[in-house]
Amino acid sequence: MELWLYILLFVVFLLLRVPVAFAMIASSMLYFYSHGLSAGYALSSMVNGINSFPLLAVPLFIFVGSIANNLGIATRLYDLARALLPRLPGNLAYVNLGTAIGFSWISGSALADAASTSKVQIPQMLKAGYPYGFSAGLTASGSLMSTVMPPSIPAVLFAATASISTGALFAGSIIPAMLMAVGLASYIFFWVRRHPDVAGSRPFDGGMLGRAALRVIGPALLPVIILGGIFSGWFTPTESAGIASVYMLALGLVYRTLNWRVFWKSAKETVVISGGILLILGASNLMGQVLAREQVTRHLGEWLTGITDNPIVFLLLLNVLLILLGIPLEAAPVILVLVPILMPIIGQYDIEPVQLGVIMILNLMIGSLTPPVGAVLFVVGSITRRPMGELFRGILPFLIPLGIVLLLLTLFPVIVTALPTMLGLM
Repeated sequence: MELWLYILLFVVFLLLRVPVAFAMIASSMLYFYSHGLSAGYALSSMVNGINSFPLLAVPLFIFVGSIANNLGIATRLYDLARALLPRLPGNLAYVNLGTAIGFSWISGSALADAASTSKVQIPQMLKAGYPYGFSAGLTASGSLMSTVMPPSIPAVLFAATASISTGALFAGSIIPAMLMAVGLASYIFFWVRRHPDVAGSRPFDGGMLGRAALRVIGPALLPVIILGGIFSGWFTPTESAGIASVYMLALGLVYRTLNWRVFWKSAKETVVISGGILLILGASNLMGQVLAREQVTRHLGEWLTGITDNPIVFLLLLNVLLILLGIPLEAAPVILVLVPILMPIIGQYDIEPVQLGVIMILNLMIGSLTPPVGAVLFVVGSITRRPMGELFRGILPFLIPLGIVLLLLTLFPVIVTALPTMLGLM
């Protein structure tokens, strides 16, 4: 089977709405069959693709985010942010963003964050007079920080696939995630100035702040445990994921919100999501072998270097490609397929793998926020049950600050590499 026919089959399967993993497996199996390779070889390749200790962190971090969602942690963070910002004009918009920042340190999934915060924040903002498009657009764009800020599930997948330090990628993601928050806050500031009718405030309540602060002490310690342990070298990212899971279970018992129904629901969500990711990972290993046999990396590298030898131009072209791929596809399959191809190529441009990882994740997340088929948009839309056209119009302005952050990360790699270098992780 020729490479062009293999790619054509894969694209046809996707257009027929075959799940990505099965599209990879079917086209790869046909390729292997045409080259005299057995099904047993393909199955062993899939198993070997997921037989990795660092990948154990994926289901564990998914469990942490799922049980935090089901324990009502987002509501606690929302109450604290609202108590902290009572007099600020447009306070509910900043509360929305503050909750997203807090939840991003716990949940590594934008979809889980969007689902959790949409139920709490959008109804409150609508009740206060905020337009639906702005409220839903802010909630959806704020949820992207969960996949950039550690513990990020796409970061774990990238680090495992690229064979780089997960701790270095976690450290390199912190400043970019905070820049995202600054960009979104700047847009809120200018929007509130143009809409003073919804910029009301309320009196400060010290008692409310004290009660809200006490309610988030437990969740606030989780990122300290995860990142402190990783950066200090006390335990690996996989071990930190296990410790975080146990900590969240203990927190649920202390809060008396953990019962068998909540545990079962969280475990079921973890199995379903992790199973899908690991199936894609195994399937991507098959596709990787096909691409390696056809020497795609070498040919693509020669083609790209023939176009430009400037690393910034290369990254700008890559940004466009990744955003386009992120619109119809989830981050996991794109990362698992493209990273093995891109890693040898970036060496020719002297690009740090950590910078590539952060840029790739942010690109794919912006794609998931881009109409008409962005996954995060459909999560928010399915919860709010409002016309998707309103959400599409509301999200477009928020793409501007996120695009500016992406451009800064592309032009100034020190934004990504400074912190892991300072911590001795690079």
